[in-house]
Amino acid sequence: MLTHLSIRNLAVVKSLDIELQHGLTAITGETGAGKSIAIDALGLCLGERADANMVRTEAKKADVSATFDVSQLTKVKTWLVENDLSDDEVSAHQEMIIRRVISSEGRSKAYINGVAVPVQQLKAIAPYLISVHGQHAHQLLLKSDAQRKMVDNFAAHQPLITLVKEHFQHLNSAQAEYSKLLSGQQRRADRKHLLEYQVQELDEFGLAESEFVELEIEHKKLSNSQTLLEQTQRSFYQLYEADEFNALAAVQSSLQMLSDLQEHDAQLTPIVTVLNEALINIEEASSQLRDYADHLEIDPMKMQQVEARFSQAMDLARKHQVNPEQLYSHHQALANELMQLTREDDSLVELEDNLAVLQQAYVQAASELSQSRQKAAQSLATEVEQHIRSMNMSKAKFAINVIFDENQTPQASGLDKVQFTISTNPGIQPDTLDKVVSGGELSRIGLALQVISSHGNQIPTMIFDEVDTGISGPTASVVGKLLRKLGANCQVICVTHLPQVAACGHNQMFVTKFSDDTTTETHMISLKQNERIEELARLLAGDMLTDSALANAKELLGSYE
Repeated sequence: MLTHLSIRNLAVVKSLDIELQHGLTAITGETGAGKSIAIDALGLCLGERADANMVRTEAKKADVSATFDVSQLTKVKTWLVENDLSDDEVSAHQEMIIRRVISSEGRSKAYINGVAVPVQQLKAIAPYLISVHGQHAHQLLLKSDAQRKMVDNFAAHQPLITLVKEHFQHLNSAQAEYSKLLSGQQRRADRKHLLEYQVQELDEFGLAESEFVELEIEHKKLSNSQTLLEQTQRSFYQLYEADEFNALAAVQSSLQMLSDLQEHDAQLTPIVTVLNEALINIEEASSQLRDYADHLEIDPMKMQQVEARFSQAMDLARKHQVNPEQLYSHHQALANELMQLTREDDSLVELEDNLAVLQQAYVQAASELSQSRQKAAQSLATEVEQHIRSMNMSKAKFAINVIFDENQTPQASGLDKVQFTISTNPGIQPDTLDKVVSGGELSRIGLALQVISSHGNQIPTMIFDEVDTGISGPTASVVGKLLRKLGANCQVICVTHLPQVAACGHNQMFVTKFSDDTTTETHMISLKQNERIEELARLLAGDMLTDSALANAKELLGSYE
């Protein structure tokens, strides 16, 4: 629970330290004194948006810290461990301190147990620590979504909600994919028609991988076959067969003369060696040239075939606007694209069948959730009716309708429309809250729901910020008793202007404002017994404290001691 709140330079507060106790703590004070300042400060500690305007005039920063006793809060301690925010000191003292600092420029810093953390972590831990019910929260009761959430919270059927959400996500994902495929169906059909023609044309040509390179080589060879034959034969003749002079004979003659002379000069020996190698190379080259010329074909028919295929490959490459060397890979890419488009068309049919299965599974899960809601709605309506009847709505009849519509557009929350209805007087047909109840009646219904929802929620601290607006007289006394009863199980902090509610508090704090020509400050103090009597008398009779008002206040307070 919340044990201490420290506020420095926040709005109209210069310095404020508040010690808080278990049970119901009522906060009262003059109108405009800033009774909600503690709640605003707590909101900052729980991750609400910070603004430079919150910093007190002429101050450099605002500093707020809240200390919580977490000795009995297993979820909080587990969360601290999981987020590396628990140290030996925290374990020993069983405390958690949240701090928020806001600079006059609007920059904000957050700390948990002295460790700097992002504001998102304050928001993450907040639901385990405090539940805040503002004075405008009752207006949410008029919205169907908020009504559905209240029923779900009361039913505590989170597994069913999660299951419906999962089925919805699967269905929604499949529908998105189906819509995407369906919207592109005509485009795919046009593209597929073109690809079928192109792929068929390339299939018929049947160019193999690397074939064009080989064709290019073969085409060049056949185109120059006559020249190749003539030149290779002439080269062979000059190297080997010419009668008057050939290279082989010349090398042999030189080798013969120098071989004899090397006996007279050893420097000729390397030259002889080179000539020997040249002789061998000329003989080898001559042999290869003769073999090449013997096997070189001059085949006009083959030339015609190669020319035709080479030209067709060039034509197809120009037609498809690719390099001839890329024609094979282009063919494969078009074939793969055609295959993918065919698969997408097949997928469209499969998705249609799958959507029907997913829709059925979603509806089944939503139906089970609806049945649970209907059961919970009956119990919740009974409890709400009992509470509001005790708050001067003795003839009221409250009901919660859960309308399941299988034909409506699927939602993550299911297929239900939840509707709170009430009849406040006999003979009047029940209708929706927005058409029937007054502001005060709406406050009572809202408070009843908040009290009921607090059972078993294991939130250690509940804050009610003027939720008793529009309530007075005996009804206020009943509201106060409800809050006091709630305070027996957890810490309840209630900002109120009603003496009947304030008197029900186990503790009471008073907020006052001091102003002069240059500054304004808000203070909050814990009231002792006699001070509580005076404050209750002020709430009962106004600023003029009469003996009668004091007596009434003392009697009012005494009835709860």
